[in-house]
Amino acid sequence: MSTDESFIRDAIDLARAAVDNGNTPFGSLLVVDDAVVRTAENTTRSDDDIAAHPEFKLARWAASELEAGEREACTMYTSTEPCPMCASAIVYAGLGRVVYSVSVDSLAALRDDGVIEIPCEEVIERGNGSTTVEGPVLEDEGLAIHKAFF
Repeated sequence: MSTDESFIRDAIDLARAAVDNGNTPFGSLLVVDDAVVRTAENTTRSDDDIAAHPEFKLARWAASELEAGEREACTMYTSTEPCPMCASAIVYAGLGRVVYSVSVDSLAALRDDGVIEIPCEEVIERGNGSTTVEGPVLEDEGLAIHKAFF
């Protein structure tokens, strides 16, 4: 199993924890030099906060707590491709890399509403960001939790 697959499985586990805590199935983690520096799960329902996506929370944390070089060396692993709001935060934070499990297209095919179908990579490119985007990774595993939830 690759390092990316291992961290994606951790992100999927965080998505499961979000569901267990009454939220929608999204989870993410930040990794610098193969060490997890921060994790987050979706808390939009429990916090009554539309911006409480895990990717957004981690990008905000990284922007305030990590030096620019650490952010450039950082990889965000996330259970689902970041939405446009989160992708914009990733650009502003200057994160070096994003790896996701479930693509926005796959999520949109599963749900009737609530998905803005703009790929993360497109938002980053249009925002003149330099973040590398990779995925989907282990998409069937990531989709399973969405299928069970939605």
